[in-house]
Amino acid sequence: MNQYTVTGRFKNRDGFAEFETTIEAENEDVAREHILSQLGSRHGLKRTQIDLEEVAQR
Repeated sequence: MNQYTVTGRFKNRDGFAEFETTIEAENEDVAREHILSQLGSRHGLKRTQIDLEEVAQR
């Protein structure tokens, strides 16, 4: 499996919060899906409230 660094921002009550996280995934699309799922679950967000700016392989 490859490691991907995902950067972006999500909407919170104070505006937007930026994030950068590293995840192991089979490909870039799977990494995007995992991050959207994790952030949505952890912060109670919908996918439209999350902006993924970059997905880069490490």
